[in-house]
Amino acid sequence: MTSLNDDSSSVPGSASVPSLRADDSSACDVAHGAAPELTPGRVLVAVFASPVAELLLYYARDAGYRPVLVEPDADRAKVALDVVAAVEDRVRSHPDGPADVVVTDHHRPELGLVLRDALASDARWVGVMGNPRHPAPHIPALAELGVAPEEIARVHRPIGLNIGSRTPAEIAISTIAGLIAERNGRPGGFEF
Repeated sequence: MTSLNDDSSSVPGSASVPSLRADDSSACDVAHGAAPELTPGRVLVAVFASPVAELLLYYARDAGYRPVLVEPDADRAKVALDVVAAVEDRVRSHPDGPADVVVTDHHRPELGLVLRDALASDARWVGVMGNPRHPAPHIPALAELGVAPEEIARVHRPIGLNIGSRTPAEIAISTIAGLIAERNGRPGGFEF
């Protein structure tokens, strides 16, 4: 079998496959599987075991993040052990880099506590899943714990790119895409 860099390569029954040239962009390299590995230090923490958290952690691993599930409830954590992530009982700083922290259930009674811990850690980004048309439950939960208003303002809500997400998979995809865009200094969407 010949490589894509060989001008004479062809796929049986199809036209010749063009070679990669030195002036092709890195995006072209990615399409052909020749992209460099991602920079270490990406950590994604999904807080609370949920269908969205499971998919978010799965996609995050494929996107080069080290996935971590934070589940303070020991019974729920046992159920989540088959997730492709480390399971921890609280949000903390990570030695391999500041984490992106995504809270996937805003109805849990531990909401204020886990967000307070996330804001006190070296987290790069903190967000809570939720419909922007409904009151934000994290604001009173954090205020009751004495968290300063400027710290509460660091919490992003809603999260992810606005693609009209409705299913757990769509929410996870929009969230990971939004985090990647933000980390890379891009607006997201179809504008380049």
